[in-house]
Amino acid sequence: MQLLVNIDHVATLRNARGEGYPDPIEAAEICEQAGAAGIVFHLRGDRRHIRDEDVYRLKKSVKGILDFEMAASDEMITICNEVQPELCTLVPEGREELTTEGGLNMKTVFEDYKNRVFPAFKGTNTKLSLFLDPNPVDIEIAHTLGADAIELHTGTFANASNSDLQKKELERLIMGAELIHTAGMTVNAGHGLNLDNLPVLIREVPHLQDISIGHALVSKSIYWGLEKTVKEYIKILTDKK
Repeated sequence: MQLLVNIDHVATLRNARGEGYPDPIEAAEICEQAGAAGIVFHLRGDRRHIRDEDVYRLKKSVKGILDFEMAASDEMITICNEVQPELCTLVPEGREELTTEGGLNMKTVFEDYKNRVFPAFKGTNTKLSLFLDPNPVDIEIAHTLGADAIELHTGTFANASNSDLQKKELERLIMGAELIHTAGMTVNAGHGLNLDNLPVLIREVPHLQDISIGHALVSKSIYWGLEKTVKEYIKILTDKK
């Protein structure tokens, strides 16, 4: 189990004033130096945080895993294939959303992914991951397509308003992780995770590999500093009981 840090919100802060700082590439370097196994970024169609030039600089800078989150548009596929990250995580993307709001609906995208998207990555070294809710049908379709990994959407678990709802969502995540693992795909997870709910997730859900955390980590770093914050998250992952 390892930490991947999403540095989107460092870019959000930079863009708020149109200045050149804070630099998300510098943030990525600090995260890796503190022990993060890699860096995640989402290049959106509206370029609201990460920009094209950031992507190419990250490719040169990042020494560990580089996870390119994106919608499966022709534009993004072209950029991703130029950059050749280790991992590409395909996510749904809505124009008005504040952040990714849920997993892909595989029934609606299956034909497009089978005929256009997955063939576009053939012959590259980039592994394909799909951002999914813990839904057996979606997981089975992902396996049929030949996905290398699935990132389980943990937002519903993270935002559960009471312990009963959290327990119910944990049961779904456990089931999803078992299905993914049995199918031979890597089990990743992300969205809404923080210092409080992460220990619960990793204690209960099996087979987890890459844990992607962004907003909560970057927010806490305002008070603690980026290096200390990354190390605290890594401590949780490595001290799992």
